[in-house]
Amino acid sequence: MDKKNALRAGALAAGTTLMMLLMSSPALALTRDDGDDPGNGLSVIQTLGLYVLIPLALFAVIAGLVFVLDKSHDRRDDTTSNVDVNA
Repeated sequence: MDKKNALRAGALAAGTTLMMLLMSSPALALTRDDGDDPGNGLSVIQTLGLYVLIPLALFAVIAGLVFVLDKSHDRRDDTTSNVDVNA
């Protein structure tokens, strides 16, 4: 029964993807709209900086702030962590 459900799910996913690809029309992207005035394109370095480096830098800054400003290391379980067992 598991193979049948997996096959059905795969067929559904493949069919949905195929229909989305067929319904989208990339040819319409070539025609310009009235008043459309695109600027210059981005270079490879500008694209990588905009879509890769800036998000990574933002992630690093946010993670660093969370790490530095985290106060949870001050909380300790006083009942078990400070018990000295030298019996």
